Amino acid sequence: MNFYAARQPILDRSKKLFAYELLFRDGIDNVFPDIDGDEATSKMIEASQFNMGISEFTGNNPAFINFTLETLIQGYPEMLMPDELVVEILETIKPGKKLLSLCKDLHSKGYTLALDDYEHQSVWLHFFPYIKIIKIDIQISNLEEIKQVLTAVKDYPHIKMLAEKVETYEEYDQMLQLGFDYFQGYFFAKPEMMKAKSLSPSQVAMAELLYETSKTELDLNAITSVFERDVTLSYKLLRYANSAIFKRRTEVSTIKQALVILGFGELKRFIGLMFAVTANPDKPSELINLAMTRAKFCELVAEDIRSQLDVSIAFLTGLLSMINAILDEDMAVILEKLPLSQEIKDPLLTNKGVMAALIKLVALIEQAEWDKTVIVMDKLKLDKDKVVAHYNEALAWADEQTQALA
Repeated sequence: MNFYAARQPILDRSKKLFAYELLFRDGIDNVFPDIDGDEATSKMIEASQFNMGISEFTGNNPAFINFTLETLIQGYPEMLMPDELVVEILETIKPGKKLLSLCKDLHSKGYTLALDDYEHQSVWLHFFPYIKIIKIDIQISNLEEIKQVLTAVKDYPHIKMLAEKVETYEEYDQMLQLGFDYFQGYFFAKPEMMKAKSLSPSQVAMAELLYETSKTELDLNAITSVFERDVTLSYKLLRYANSAIFKRRTEVSTIKQALVILGFGELKRFIGLMFAVTANPDKPSELINLAMTRAKFCELVAEDIRSQLDVSIAFLTGLLSMINAILDEDMAVILEKLPLSQEIKDPLLTNKGVMAALIKLVALIEQAEWDKTVIVMDKLKLDKDKVVAHYNEALAWADEQTQALA
């Protein structure tokens, strides 16, 4: 049984990960927006209990899950622990005595309650003592309406404000200045500003390594030489080679030993990940995690269609599909500086071909645009259940790698 969900990160004021919202559908063929809300929520809870834990899907971060009035009455939130769940009360639920009673009960049991897509009405003031988060869709609410809500919650300092559908850095900055606490949207996946910049010495070293590992034959001496010139990279390599994910019995103590033990495929992955991680330390860690997820997803799908894609090329291309957002620079300008094969550059620049379609697919999954994912999967002749399983595996892998590289 597969878990058909996408997760969208929610960041705090420092652009650090706070939680994920889980966007669920009942199977890949039942993906259109008119799916019954009660069924969607019940399937999500069922999956968390009998398929995989919510914490496995969210990396032990809180999960925002939508609840209808019926699923609240059925007590579904209480099938999850208070510390792993934020109960999102859907905007379609009308405020009334029954809902207020349910909110009081959940609040008394330690659950965090959030009002989704909030539009201010004075009747909601009765709920404010029990609500911890208010979400505002900034694409629907205008500035005057947003300020009205901010004024209404001033007497309730325990309420945190969450701006959702924040699509640009400018929108993020505006909501930040207004006093919002949390942010959800794709602003962090787009360049914050466009400016020319040169690569740092560390980035140059990483570019050298990317070039060396893109060759058919691995030049161990050349790669060792690059690592030996950068103490930080050497430390990261040895720490990674000795990390718990490999379950080694003896310690890896030299650069050459680490390179030999890791092997060509794992080394290429490590170098690609290190380039993403070191590219811009000021970027949200979740952006790097997203790039890692894309890389692993592309690698796993490429293994299913080896006749069309090289697996290691797919990994690196998926990883670099986020590099413009990480470096805050145009994709064409970045790729011109990097010594990479056209096989990697072309899909990222032209958005054409099988590899480009694969990147488009994972981007659609991230945004939970399920109807469009079906079109791309059919075009690539991919098994739909396998694709979902690969995405879930990629999420778990990226979370694990982030901890190993920290």
